[in-house]
Formats: sequence, structure tokens, C-alpha cells
Amino acid sequence: MQDQRVKKAQRVTVIGFIVNLLLSAGKITAGIVGKSSAMLADGVHSLSDFVTDVIVIVFLRMSAKKSDEDHTYGHGKYETFATLLIAVALLIVGIGIGWESVHKIIIAVRGEELPRPHLIALWAALISIISKEILFRYTRYVGQKIDSQAVIANGWHHRSDALSSIGTAIGISGAIFLGDKWHILDPIAGFIVSLFILKVAWQLGKPCMDELLEHALPSDICSKIAIAITSNPNVVSFNELRTRKVGNTIAIDVHIQLDKETSFVEAHNITSDVEQSIKEMLGNDVYVNIHTEPVDTTSYVR
Repeated sequence: MQDQRVKKAQRVTVIGFIVNLLLSAGKITAGIVGKSSAMLADGVHSLSDFVTDVIVIVFLRMSAKKSDEDHTYGHGKYETFATLLIAVALLIVGIGIGWESVHKIIIAVRGEELPRPHLIALWAALISIISKEILFRYTRYVGQKIDSQAVIANGWHHRSDALSSIGTAIGISGAIFLGDKWHILDPIAGFIVSLFILKVAWQLGKPCMDELLEHALPSDICSKIAIAITSNPNVVSFNELRTRKVGNTIAIDVHIQLDKETSFVEAHNITSDVEQSIKEMLGNDVYVNIHTEPVDTTSYVR
């Protein structure tokens, strides 16, 4: 099952890698030939996708490894780390585009003339928008199907490239068809796009930071765990509930209180039932560690 998941992830990533190769070469060429600094920057932006594609391919293979003596909870956090690297790459790209856009806006405000791009740059931007949007939807679909944060994150990186190309297309169109005084549309659109890219970087990076810093699972999932535990009539109460994510896996530690007269065998069967209830509610890919505590039910008040 895990092998099939990795194969699907690698297949969609390789497709994206090939598309990125063709787009990067085409956009950089169009930027040089078409004398468009915006298109050249857009082509460099596409090059950053190469890095994320390689990251996804390498780290997904690593995350698929089974647990061993050094990684008793498996290698799932490699995928989380890959997603964080993609978020950082998006952050750097967003800051870079925003900084360059502000610089060009300042130049235009000072009265200096920005270069007029050629039509080939506009065609390159339009082709990039269409191809990257298709690639985004396909990559996100596969990522959601196999429940892979890294693949979904890579899909959003494709979307960021499409957004960048939209800003580039707007700026190039204004510069070509509206005259010299509208050349400032290019950097203005680029700055707006950079804000979208930074937003995506935050949305992808924040959950990864939470996971790597052992942040507890959302309250709704903890509520489901509580329901699964207390639904067993033999469980008096529970405490010390600790939850965290390990890649695609959920790790749960909890103490349950049982009647002090409960035998060892009965306690084992109860904990097994509780563990099964949790897995039925959250899925089988869950690590559950249950510690039992004896309690005097004759004086215990729920």
C-alpha cells in the first residue's frame, strides 16, 4: 500500500519536473529574446520548482521506509520536513519577487523608463498560466488521494508559478498595449502576486512547524479520541492524553483508569478494544500507547 502511494507521488512529481523543465527553458528564452525582465524573473521562479520536485522525490522515498531501531515511529517526518522546505522555497521566491517589484516601482515613480517587452513574452506567460494551472489541479488531486502533504504542497508551488505568470501577463500586456507610462503595471502586478505566494508559504509551513515542534492535534480530533475512549463501558476515566503527528501517522499516548479489581487479562482486552475503537474512528495508521491505572470505583465519582 505504502509502495503504491510512493509510486503515485513520484509519477506526478516526475511529470511536473518535465513540465517545469520545458517551461523554465521557454520562459527564460522568451525573457531574453522578448527583452522582458518580468518574464526572465518568472522563468527563474519556475526553476525553483525543480528544487521542490527533487525534494519531493527524494524525501517521499525516505518517508516510505518502515520503522527501524533508530526511527521507531517510522520515517513520516521526512515528508513533513520536505513540505517545510517547499514552504521555505516559496517564502524566498515570494520575498524575491516582491523586493524586485518594489525596486521597479520606485524606478518608475522616479520617472525612469522601464523597458517595453515583446509579444513573445506575453505568449510565454499565457502558456505558463494554462499549463501550470492544469499541473496544479492534477498534482493536488493526486496529493489528496494519497494523503501526501508534500505532494499537495508541491501542487501549490505550481499554483504559485501560475499566479506569478498571471501578474507577468498583466504587466506585459499593459506595457505592450497601453504605452510607456503603463510599464509600472508589471512591477505592481508582481508585488501583488508575491503576497499570494507568501500567503501560500505560510499556510503550508505553519502546520509543518507545529508538527516538528510536537504540537498537539486539533481539538476536534482530540474530542474524537475522547469519545472512542469513554465509549468503552469498562473505562472509568482517562487522563494524560498526548497527541502528535508523525508524517501521515498520528501518535497517541493516554492513561485510562480501570476498576482496581480488573484482572491483567481483562485490562489487556480492554486496552485492545479502546485501541481498536480509536483506529476505527481515525484510521489504522495510528500509533496508540495506553497505560492503565487502577481506581477504587466504590468511592469514585464520575
